[in-house]
Amino acid sequence: MRRADRLFQIVQLLRSRRLTTARWLAERLEISERTVYRDIRDLTLSGVPIEGEAGVGYTLRHKLDLPPLMFDRNELDALKLGARMVAAWGDPVLAQAAETALAKVRNVLPDNLRQSATHVYVPAIHNYPLAIIGSVRSAIDGHQVIRIAYETADGRASERRIWPLGLFFWGDRWTLVAWCELRQDHRHFRLDRIRSLDILEECFEATREQSLAQFLRGVGVSTANLD
Repeated sequence: MRRADRLFQIVQLLRSRRLTTARWLAERLEISERTVYRDIRDLTLSGVPIEGEAGVGYTLRHKLDLPPLMFDRNELDALKLGARMVAAWGDPVLAQAAETALAKVRNVLPDNLRQSATHVYVPAIHNYPLAIIGSVRSAIDGHQVIRIAYETADGRASERRIWPLGLFFWGDRWTLVAWCELRQDHRHFRLDRIRSLDILEECFEATREQSLAQFLRGVGVSTANLD
């Protein structure tokens, strides 16, 4: 990667996170922490409003406007593939948002890239109503309690009141991680086994022990990119 591209990437990564450590940047960009410190210093000297220090982390003092991005062919293919996956496996609102985002990208592309085609396709083969994803996303955003009728793996019916925390896509199915009021513990539920779902007016406030981050730490998953 050219140094100019690396500096641009550092600024982009700083924009996307509240606090970013040199170690995280070094691992993400596959460079040494010493190089990160040097690049941060040079960016600061050039006027980029970076605050922080070695061993603590860095953040941008305020929003920084950058010129429009330019994508190479592989990056554009990745965006198109991602949008097709969202359209095939996500809810209608996300599918429309993905198409709108791609349209904005196309507007700043040169002709040779704008007219290129991506010969990778994502068939819409799933066994659950897509609208359920949108309902669950809404409940997660609103911190609303959900009441579900659920069918377990052995066919037993179960009713639960749960606090929805995060949705996960596994390639052939979606699962919902939630705090279960009945079990007083984290549980995950397959969306294709939810027979009915009601979003209640009640809101929840998860403690640290009930949070999604705590669940992920418990199963050995890094929470560095949770934001």
